Amino acid sequence: MEEKEKNSRTKRPGAEASEKMGIKQRSEAARKRAQSRAAGTKRPGTAKAGTAGSDKREVEHKRPEGRRTANRRSENRRTENRVSEGRRPVRNRQSKRRRKRNLGLKIALLIILVIAAVAGFFLWKRYSPSDEKYDRNAYFGIEQEGQMAITVDNEVVEPRGMIADGKAYIQYETVRDYINSRFYWDPNENTLLYTLPTSIVSVEVGSKDYSVSNERQSEDYVILRTEGSTAYIALDFIQQYTDIEYEVYDDPGRVMIVTDWGETTVAKVRRDTQVRYQGGVKSPILTDIQKGDEVTVVEREDNWKKVRTKDGFIGYVKNSSLKDEETRVISRDFEEQEYTSISKDYTINMAWHNVTNSDANSGVLEMIAQTKGLTTIAPTWFHVADVDANLTSIASADYVNYAHQANIEVWAAIRDFDGGIDSYEESFEVLSHTSKRQKLINQLISEALRVGIDGINVDFERISDECGEHFIQFIRELSVRCRQNGLVLSVDNYVPMSINTQYDRKEQGIVADYVVIMGYDEHYAGSYEAGPVSSYPFVKDGIEATLKEVPAEKVISGIPFFTRLWQETPKTAEEISEEAGTEAAEYPNKVTSEAMGMSAAANTVAQAGVTPVWDEEAGQNYATWEADGITYKIWLEDEQSIESKLQLMKDQKLAGTAAWALGQEDPGIWTLIQKYVN
Repeated sequence: MEEKEKNSRTKRPGAEASEKMGIKQRSEAARKRAQSRAAGTKRPGTAKAGTAGSDKREVEHKRPEGRRTANRRSENRRTENRVSEGRRPVRNRQSKRRRKRNLGLKIALLIILVIAAVAGFFLWKRYSPSDEKYDRNAYFGIEQEGQMAITVDNEVVEPRGMIADGKAYIQYETVRDYINSRFYWDPNENTLLYTLPTSIVSVEVGSKDYSVSNERQSEDYVILRTEGSTAYIALDFIQQYTDIEYEVYDDPGRVMIVTDWGETTVAKVRRDTQVRYQGGVKSPILTDIQKGDEVTVVEREDNWKKVRTKDGFIGYVKNSSLKDEETRVISRDFEEQEYTSISKDYTINMAWHNVTNSDANSGVLEMIAQTKGLTTIAPTWFHVADVDANLTSIASADYVNYAHQANIEVWAAIRDFDGGIDSYEESFEVLSHTSKRQKLINQLISEALRVGIDGINVDFERISDECGEHFIQFIRELSVRCRQNGLVLSVDNYVPMSINTQYDRKEQGIVADYVVIMGYDEHYAGSYEAGPVSSYPFVKDGIEATLKEVPAEKVISGIPFFTRLWQETPKTAEEISEEAGTEAAEYPNKVTSEAMGMSAAANTVAQAGVTPVWDEEAGQNYATWEADGITYKIWLEDEQSIESKLQLMKDQKLAGTAAWALGQEDPGIWTLIQKYVN
């Protein structure tokens, strides 16, 4: 303040007047600009030359520097504001586009996240292990209280078991089908049987006692229980005669039975895991297994193995959950009784002798005289007379003596047709009763011993599916009596097919001495079309199928000494109408036939004036001709066809051959047969 006053006092003379003049001029210039703007005059610098314009330029020229700088800044700001106001719409549009773009990106990201979450959920649902438990009752088939589940080896079978007085019992049908088929239940006489090589075990219902060859023995439990007509056998008793191990478990009540011994694949459990119903982590859990447990490996399926646990669960485990897999021989200390057989040390050359009455026995010497190399003759002496199991016999001791003098054994045949009973129902009625089987067997053995025969040949051809188990029990029981009396037991069989499995050739091959294949009747009297009686493929297939069940040293190949002359005529409209809906309707011709021996057939072809030609497919000479509107066809049995069948016998190392029947052959055929049987 003092400095200002000092400066004020020291100003030069005239300076104050000059300053006042400057202020006045600036004020005057400002006033004129204001008037110019108010009057709509032109911007500064656009006026005409004159005093006002000069004054303005002069005033502006004389404006102080600081003031000019401030005005320029103000003018610049106004210019910038005008420019900013011009660009604002562009910037707003860009901002909006950025916001939209950002929003789109956020929405897309959200959608991706949702899709990823859904995909992850479904992948988790698909591939994550299920913790669902499989219903154990459903797994074992348990439908009602009191049923005991059963696992036999690697199979869960129907729950036909029960616990009674602390003992496990198995229903007879399950025992027969899965454990030991030699147990036999007779519901007609409430008797359980088990056939041993030289004796028969018999058990009565509700008893602790049983008999073996009429010798009484006992157990400390009831051996056989029944509920209605259903029989249950104690597992402890079954185990006495069967090579099995078993263990009983709870939750649910079940029994695990092992019957299959020998090489078995086992593995250790690597870590605690689950056995699942099927291969796959989504399959329900059957049971848990722990690290170190041992399981039996049943099958391999990609990344899973089918296994059996020790307590009877059969399911799937991941390969990675198992280790130390190995093949081990598993056995049990059990000695099964041997079913011994009579085996001849020569190739059997047998022929059936169709004897229809006692008087025909006297022709045996003549029959034998025509043969060469014959080792065995089988006369058709025995027939089941009725459903009460009475035996009809025309056996002759003289006949046997004549045969023995010729060094030929006699295996007398018993039949369930052609001379007594002759239907499936009648055979069932006889064989399904234990007392009737025993009655029939007693008569057979008595007759065999009376006339001194060497063996019995069973030719039962009326056995239904239902009768199968009774038929094979008859063979078992007869085998015991034959074994006890040194008699050869042979059993005749059809060529194996799905329709005759009830004959149980496998069991025959164990309990009988010989199994005979009847390699003929490929086309028989009732056939709807003509064809060979015994083509080469038919015989070959029969032998090969039989050898899958019976040892070659027990198989005899049957061949025919006969053929059939077929007669074909077109069916009438009436016959076609009558057969509508039947199998016969599938064939256009009516067919009949006549059985002929070898010589008669050759003569018939010669009389017809035709020359047979070789049928490569059938392996037989074939002839056909027409007469009186009838077409005749015949496939001949001769040396050429018989030799190929004998060669099959030799190639397969069979026990021998058998021919139906004596008297139908051409005498020269014996020389050929002798060459193959020595």
